[in-house]
Amino acid sequence: MFAATPRWVDRNILSLGREMRLSYLPPLMVYVAYGISGLTGIVGTFFVKDYLGLSASFLAVLGFWAGIPWALKMPLGHLVDLIWRWKSWLVFLGAGLIAASLLIMAGLLTDRAAMTAIMPAEAWFVLSALLSPVGYVVQDVIADAMTVEAVPRVDANGKPVPQEARKLMNTTMQTLGRVALIGGLALVAALNLYLFAGVEKLSEAEKVAIYRQVYLIAMAIPFISVFGVALAYFLKRRDLRRLVAQGMNPAEARKLLEVQEQSPDPNWWILGGSVAFVAFSLGMGLSRIEYNQEIILAGSLAIIAFLIAKLTRELEPEARATLIGTAVVIFVFRAVPSPGEGLTWWMIDELKFDQQFLAVLSLIASVLTLFGMFLFRRFMAVRSIGYVVGFLTLVGAVLSLPIVGLIFGLHQWTAAATGGMVDARFIVVVNTALESPLGQIAMIPMLAWIANSAPQNLKATYFAIMASFTNLALSAAQLGTKYLNQAYVVSREVKDAATGAVVTPADYSQLGELLVVQLAIGLLLPFAAIAIVRAAGLRWA
Repeated sequence: MFAATPRWVDRNILSLGREMRLSYLPPLMVYVAYGISGLTGIVGTFFVKDYLGLSASFLAVLGFWAGIPWALKMPLGHLVDLIWRWKSWLVFLGAGLIAASLLIMAGLLTDRAAMTAIMPAEAWFVLSALLSPVGYVVQDVIADAMTVEAVPRVDANGKPVPQEARKLMNTTMQTLGRVALIGGLALVAALNLYLFAGVEKLSEAEKVAIYRQVYLIAMAIPFISVFGVALAYFLKRRDLRRLVAQGMNPAEARKLLEVQEQSPDPNWWILGGSVAFVAFSLGMGLSRIEYNQEIILAGSLAIIAFLIAKLTRELEPEARATLIGTAVVIFVFRAVPSPGEGLTWWMIDELKFDQQFLAVLSLIASVLTLFGMFLFRRFMAVRSIGYVVGFLTLVGAVLSLPIVGLIFGLHQWTAAATGGMVDARFIVVVNTALESPLGQIAMIPMLAWIANSAPQNLKATYFAIMASFTNLALSAAQLGTKYLNQAYVVSREVKDAATGAVVTPADYSQLGELLVVQLAIGLLLPFAAIAIVRAAGLRWA
């Protein structure tokens, strides 16, 4: 066993480092910026809980609307293919929207009175929550396109890179993209741990000062992504000069370095369908029609499914069946609803989890997710999506049991049996350590398949349209979360800011039932999708 360990480390971790290229760094910086966005997660949780009177079901609805911009990856991806040479400028647009979102939250903590004189704090929070995903989706589309550009088509001497080597590079690039994203989360978790050290001794004013500091530190996020774009431009110019110095004609050198040999013709089905999608979503969102969110989800899925059918006509039948089957399985896997914010509120109120402990959990989750991605790297490469999703579903269900047990007093029994050692915090730490590596695994094989198999001049379009489809699953998950929180009402104590009177009393009596139902749904849905895809004669990557 001891002899095999160095070989395993070399094969799964060190080899990834050896396969790293400088050209991979620009898109990785954009992914890191997205990971760093988690810096405000803990602050946002406590800000909403302590200063806003928003219910768990309303927050689930807000999560639904915040997920809709990710479906805009579809038109943005095709736009990137159409304006490939100028695509980097969109990163500046995304950076501006992200900065505006962060400044709104910093303003609510700096001078709430001035902000609320314009409109209520809840309205400002909703605006910030909607601006942020629009900024990140714009940057994410460019990052996906940059991953394709980062994998070289020719070596340092201008010779074509073999297809098998490029396939490995694409898998490595997508794995490193997840590593960069989770690495950003680990970095900010460590920073939160430092900032919230001794938080239990701080006054409310001192806590607010830290919250404000966190949002101001987060202003580094847009700058990191912009710097990644600048680095990409520098590296491309360097490679061009190197080939020209070897005696190659400048025009020929540019052609070798360009991923997109010629601009595609505008796909009016995609552009027209995207306009219809945006108009439909905005129209239904601004209307007061009952079930408008459900109508938007159904209409959005219909539009995107129609566009996928049009787009995949360019693929061979086997590749088309593989792409559709893979997308359906991952869609359902990602559409599983969560318990909602009520579980976190219960842990804060009943188990007395503070900001520092939540930062510890975040750090553990991020670090072990990175480790898990190395651990499962070969597993992802040799196993099918169906096998990976089935495995993750079973393991995830088993690892959910301790959290359900906490609601019914598991920690009280274990603490009494172990002299207080195995208490609620111990159980949650161990559970987080075991569960965290599983979250980012399922998407990597699909991303690598798209990077390797999509038509050369439509890479960004394929990334975007499949991401739009699978990201709509997150909106479906938020709707499911809303239904669960409406059927099983969970509320934390809400006080009037002026009088201190209790407006809504805390009520966690139905949280246990909510978690049991959510666990059953999360176990059954993915396996049903796998069975349906197989029965329909489709395939998966």
